[in-house]
Amino acid sequence: MAQVPPWIWKIRSARSTPWLSDAARSAPLAKLAHSPGSSTRRAQRTDSPSVSHLEATVLIPTCGRIDKLRECVRLLSRQTIDPSQFEVLIGADGLDLGVEHVVREFWTGPGENLVVRAFPKQGQAAVRNALLPQVRGRTLIFLNDDMRPEHTLVSAHLEAQAQLSTDAQPTIVIGESPWIVTEPDRLFDLMIRETSMVFFYDQMHRARNATSRDWGFRHAWMLNLSIPTWAVRAVGGLSVFPSAYGFEDDDLAWRLHEQFGSQVRYRPDAVAWHDHRYEPMDYLAREYRLGYAALGFARQSPQCARALFGRDLLDPAEREYTRLFVERERVGAERAMTPFCQLANMPATLAQGPFGEQLLSVCYSQHLLLKRWCWRSGLLDAFTGCEQRDVSGPFVLAA
Repeated sequence: MAQVPPWIWKIRSARSTPWLSDAARSAPLAKLAHSPGSSTRRAQRTDSPSVSHLEATVLIPTCGRIDKLRECVRLLSRQTIDPSQFEVLIGADGLDLGVEHVVREFWTGPGENLVVRAFPKQGQAAVRNALLPQVRGRTLIFLNDDMRPEHTLVSAHLEAQAQLSTDAQPTIVIGESPWIVTEPDRLFDLMIRETSMVFFYDQMHRARNATSRDWGFRHAWMLNLSIPTWAVRAVGGLSVFPSAYGFEDDDLAWRLHEQFGSQVRYRPDAVAWHDHRYEPMDYLAREYRLGYAALGFARQSPQCARALFGRDLLDPAEREYTRLFVERERVGAERAMTPFCQLANMPATLAQGPFGEQLLSVCYSQHLLLKRWCWRSGLLDAFTGCEQRDVSGPFVLAA
């Protein structure tokens, strides 16, 4: 059996992410692989278009990924839209490590249209909120710091907003965020790209009405998302939850829908590539963190949480179910660990051929018990008042 970090199996008994090479980082984007509650209260836009004199603001929180942020800023400098028509606001969450000096070297737009601010460590939602008063753009484009935007990203979001949003009903536009492929490409990487392990783009790619339907608040991921600025301000910005990890994007989209009837619409031409490679233990650690964060989210935003999870986490019966699930399914999750980790040792080419799609489906289905066990373990720690466990750092796996 694989050797695993203590938090996995000892959790009830009481990462290292590779970077692209310099050559790959400077490769043309075209050569990178692309994996095809309460009653609604209507209100209208309350600000005047004359208040803002820029078309868009790109808002990016960052924390310790300066090389990836630099590449993001470099590509934002090469947008097809006139650089005087949009700004980039960057918020360093914690130590800035000289962020402004590094990124300004790669910004070719007007100097005043690149703003970098440093904040005490407080999480992405709080950093985004702290930057919101400085936003001058009519459209707010949320990006993560590990995104590599195509040259038409800003214009694609602006075109979508012009088409879909009105003064009475703002629209949330989710762009296309394909994962960058890092060699050697592995079966685990392929699963991340082609299934719903992290995001649900696979469902959007398969849908015939992908660009015409409302995808709902569960699809409002802030790694590549736009919303009219006035609407974000009208609902008070993002909610900051106790654990400061996860759910602020779902909650914002939920509140926009409740107040304005906002839809989440998909625009595949608004492309920003996602430069993030997961390892199996990174992925399981993420599930634990989300489970831990879920309770604080449910307490602060109960209606949204019930809609998101399809159950009431605040029900005492849910706490008992979580305790029993973690206790009784521990052995099954432990058995699933070794084959799950082995996916990172298998080449992605195994999924080539006539049965590739079926293979991915089987692998995805077989990992769900382990995924849910880690999530429930985080939730149980939150229920029992345990401090969130440190599940960061590289994990050494041995056969």
